[in-house]
Amino acid sequence: MDRLASARPKRLDTRVPTTNRVVAPLTRNPSGNELERAVDEPDWVPEGVDTSIPSVARTYDYLLGGAHNLAVDRRMADEMLRVLPGARHLVRLNRSFLRRAVTHLVRRGVRQFLDIGSGIPTAGNVHEVARAHAPDCRVVYVDKDPVAVAHSRMLLAGDERTDVVLADLRDPEDVLGRPEVKGLLDLDQPVALLLLLVVHFLTDEEDPVGLLGRYRDRLAPGSFLVVSHATDDRRAETMRRAADTVRRARSRDNLVYRDRAEVTALFTGYELEEPGVVGCALWRPDGAGSMADTPEDNTQVYVGVGRKPAPGERGT
Repeated sequence: MDRLASARPKRLDTRVPTTNRVVAPLTRNPSGNELERAVDEPDWVPEGVDTSIPSVARTYDYLLGGAHNLAVDRRMADEMLRVLPGARHLVRLNRSFLRRAVTHLVRRGVRQFLDIGSGIPTAGNVHEVARAHAPDCRVVYVDKDPVAVAHSRMLLAGDERTDVVLADLRDPEDVLGRPEVKGLLDLDQPVALLLLLVVHFLTDEEDPVGLLGRYRDRLAPGSFLVVSHATDDRRAETMRRAADTVRRARSRDNLVYRDRAEVTALFTGYELEEPGVVGCALWRPDGAGSMADTPEDNTQVYVGVGRKPAPGERGT
C-alpha cells in the first residue's frame, strides 16, 4: 500500500455529472404521508435520469429514512410496506450486519473495501465504520444508479481515501479495471468485496456464481467476500408479493430469491467465516440493533463472509 499516494487527484467519470446543488427541502403533505418533497422533480437529479421509474438505491434510501429519493421511489416503498410490513426493519438489520461485518474484517487486518451496489451513502456507511477502527482504510463505492453516484460524490468530495464509480456489478473486468479502483485499491493486496442486497437482482441466466468467481479470480489471496441476499425460505407468499411489487413498479431490477444452499454456493472458492451462511440477524449479533422481534425477520435475508485462501491453504 506504500506505493499508493495518500493524496491524489480525484478521477471523475464524466458520464455522470457531479452536483453541489442544495437538496430540496422535505415536508409532510396535508395527508401526513412521510417525506414528501417540495417539488416533483428536484434539481439534484442528474440530467437524463427518468424520474418516472423507481430506483432500488433510492427506495432503499427511503426505507432507511434518507432524503435522496423521489415520489416514484416512495410509492414503490409504501406498496412494499403494505405487503411486507417489516421491510423497513429488514433494511436496518442489513445495515447492522454491514457494521458488524466491516468491523470484523478490519480486525482481521483488511484495509481496502470495494462496495458494489453501494446505493446512496447514509450514516454508518462502510468508510465510517471502517475508519472508526483503522483511519487508513480505503473504500471505493460502485453503483449503476446515476443519482446514487452523483450524491455519493457530493457527500464524499475532498475525501482522498474514498472514490465513487458508475459501473455495473455484471461487468467485473470493467469494475476492477476502472482508474478509480486501480488508483485507490492495491489489488495485489487483500480487498473486501461487499455485495449487500444486490446479488438477488441477478437472474439465474446471468450465472451469479460464475460472475462472482470472476471477481474472486482477480482478487488477491486473503481477500474477503461479504454477501447479503433476500430469501423466500420463510413467508414465501409474502415475499412473492413483494417481488411482484417491484415488477409492477416498472423498476429495472427484479428480485430473485435464493435458498440457503444457493447463497452458500456464491462463496465457491472462499472459506466461510463462522457461523457460515445464516439469517442476517444471526451473524455474530452484538446486541446493538442486530436482532429482530420475530424469528422470521431474523432469517428473511441470508448473509455470509468468506475468505479467499492462499494457494496451498485448505479451500472450499
